[in-house]
Amino acid sequence: MKRHKKQFAMCVRNEEADDLEIRKVYRVLPDVRAAKDGIIRVIDESGEDYLYPANYFVPVELPQEAERVLSSASRQST
Repeated sequence: MKRHKKQFAMCVRNEEADDLEIRKVYRVLPDVRAAKDGIIRVIDESGEDYLYPANYFVPVELPQEAERVLSSASRQST
């Protein structure tokens, strides 16, 4: 089974999205179907994954250690 590289994005907008904080980095979950519709699936402040407009985020590349810390934090919050 092929492992996907973890993806992250920074929130730059949050109109009508109470579970998003501007300037915070969120884990992105792959969702090809959603991407075709201009939306993105992220694990938000509730600890659950939800769909948001893709233009609320900009993709970011993180050092491996930062990815590890953010990934373990999102697992602990669920």
